[in-house]
Amino acid sequence: MSAPHDASKVDAEWDAGDLGCGELVLELRGRMLALPSDGVLRLIATDAGAPADIPAWCRMTGHALVSSDPPVYLIRRKEL
Repeated sequence: MSAPHDASKVDAEWDAGDLGCGELVLELRGRMLALPSDGVLRLIATDAGAPADIPAWCRMTGHALVSSDPPVYLIRRKEL
């Protein structure tokens, strides 16, 4: 079993700007798949719906929302 990921370490960053929910979550899915298991993505999302959409997407997909300080979100990829 691997050691827990250091939440302060970011494996990838993405500035999604004001992408709306549909486009945002489709692109986010691909970016999360590109991360290693337990990897962390730093996401910047300025769309007005992001504060509700990002946590909901994480709950539905099993990824962990490490921190949420809109417009910045840290998302940890679920273990494979």
